[in-house]
Amino acid sequence: MKEIDQLDRKILRALQADGRLSNIELADRINLSATATAERVKRLIREGFVEGFSARLSPQKLGRGLLVFVEVKLDRTTPDVFEAFAVAVKRSDDVMECHMVAGGFDYLVKARVGGMDAYRAFLSDVILPLPGVRETHTYAVMEEVKNLSHLPV
Repeated sequence: MKEIDQLDRKILRALQADGRLSNIELADRINLSATATAERVKRLIREGFVEGFSARLSPQKLGRGLLVFVEVKLDRTTPDVFEAFAVAVKRSDDVMECHMVAGGFDYLVKARVGGMDAYRAFLSDVILPLPGVRETHTYAVMEEVKNLSHLPV
């Protein structure tokens, strides 16, 4: 990994806090010229430190107020089952994240749905038919205590 200096870190922190900053606003915040700031941002993007820009949307306003985590155990842990599972889970718009994990189960799925009825349909129509699924355990979120996407820089 390439090294980044304190100015790069300031840029990353500022963009992470507000990805809509103009180059001039960003330059003012980090006390650098607009040209030098723009070049640094381009380099940080080119080198993969910045993976993209997006807006955080309200799940409640978009009818996806129920957040669930689903532990998934597979019946076989073979490369073909892992690959088939990964391909199938990527197709679901309800799945926000899916991670292969070490421990007592194989995958942890994070999904946003409209409510308990929508979750029941998601479980029966999306999760249970996935390749190799043997068992699931679901945790419905009652309160989001902390939900950040920012990385410490």
